[in-house]
Amino acid sequence: MPGEITRLRFEVTPGKGEVSALLLRPADAHFLYVFGHGAGAGMQHRFMEAASARLAEHGIASLRYQFPYMEAGSRRPDSRTTLLATVRAAVACAAEAAPDLPLLAGGRSMGGRMTSLAAAEAPLPGVQGLVFFGFPLHPAGRPSIERAAHLEQVALPMLFLQGDRDQLADLELLGPICARFSEHVTLHVVPTADHSFHVLKRSGRTDDEVLAELARTVEDWSARLV
Repeated sequence: MPGEITRLRFEVTPGKGEVSALLLRPADAHFLYVFGHGAGAGMQHRFMEAASARLAEHGIASLRYQFPYMEAGSRRPDSRTTLLATVRAAVACAAEAAPDLPLLAGGRSMGGRMTSLAAAEAPLPGVQGLVFFGFPLHPAGRPSIERAAHLEQVALPMLFLQGDRDQLADLELLGPICARFSEHVTLHVVPTADHSFHVLKRSGRTDDEVLAELARTVEDWSARLV
């Protein structure tokens, strides 16, 4: 794995206490991505680990972190207030851990949506753009756009990485939303990929090749931010 992993802890709020984080910084890092996990799996999930490793190969460090409920071993997500406070605390932790690197923020599924909600409420200090690995636009089987209402309040460039078989993001709904904010929103679609970025065999590609594509996309997109 490119770079060394440093284990960190940071306080979410005095009431919620501390959570764990993993900083992976390659020697040639030019951005640090604050990387929130999805609702059902924590920062050490294989997708999180593999994506962080691929990003590091492209000069993007990552700070993976736990939300309090996952840190406590629960399967029930915290309140929205706590989730958003965790995002803000993680961004502050990243800034302290690598003060020389500009920040990106976002995450896998729920982690990405909580980051965009936090950014819509108030600026995330030092963050120059948001990256979503599978933005959960709606619950599976219940297409809607209510979860996108806050995106108009996000004053940052955003990169949506989506599979065209994602059951949590109907591209017929997400595509027009991204087009509406085209001046600062980029949508990158992976053919035959689902919400976990697994692709069909007929694509002729492996999941690892897809991850490499996603990492290259993040690198190319972030290069335009500086």
